[in-house]
Amino acid sequence: MTSLSRRAFATAAAAALASLLVGCGGHQTDPPTIAPPASKHEGAAPPPSRSSAKEAHALGRSVPVGLRIPAIGVNTPVMRLGLASDGSVQVPPITADDRAGWYRHSPTPGQTGPSVILGHVTVGDYGDGVFRRLAELRRGDTITARLENGKTATFAVNAIRTVAKADFPADEVYGDVDRPELRLITCGGPRTGDDYRDNVIVFAALESASR
Repeated sequence: MTSLSRRAFATAAAAALASLLVGCGGHQTDPPTIAPPASKHEGAAPPPSRSSAKEAHALGRSVPVGLRIPAIGVNTPVMRLGLASDGSVQVPPITADDRAGWYRHSPTPGQTGPSVILGHVTVGDYGDGVFRRLAELRRGDTITARLENGKTATFAVNAIRTVAKADFPADEVYGDVDRPELRLITCGGPRTGDDYRDNVIVFAALESASR
C-alpha cells in the first residue's frame, strides 16, 4: 500500500467509522462515538511503542482467512466485513459458529498500515464469542494471521487497552502508520443487558512473515 493509499484509508476510516459497530454482544446496534484519541484524556495509557517488536518486511496484499492467538486459545476462520447500508462497519453475524471478521477496507495483515479485525465477546444466547478472552492478552503475545495466498503474518502484541466507547481512539486505531500493524477490537467493561460500556483494543506489530 502506497503512502497515498494509506492516507486515503485513514481519511476514509475516520469518516466512515463515525458510526462504527464494534462486535460485542448479542445485538449489533451499539456504536461507540468517535472522539479525540484516548491518549489525550487524563489517565489514559500512552500509544503503543514503535520499537516493541522486531522489524519485519511488509507483505503484499492477501486477504486473511484464519487467525490464531495461542495465549487465549483462539483459532478462528476470518470472514470479510464491509460497510452496512447505514455507512457503519459490519460486524460478524450472531451465530453459534462465531468467527472473527476483517474490515476489508483496511490493509490486509502484513501490509503496511493498520489491519483491523473485529470479533464478538459474547454472541447472545449462544454464549461466549471468539474474542471473549481478548483482554487477557499481554505484551509480547503472538497473533498469527493465515492469508489466502498461503503465507502467514505473525504479530507481537505491544499494547492492550480498554477504553470507554465514548472515548474511542479512532486516530490511534485507524490512523496512518509506516509499518505493518494489527488491531483487534471487541467489547468489554461493565455490561447492562446486551450492551457493554467499553471497547477492548489490542495493538500489535508485524514480527515475522512467511514468504
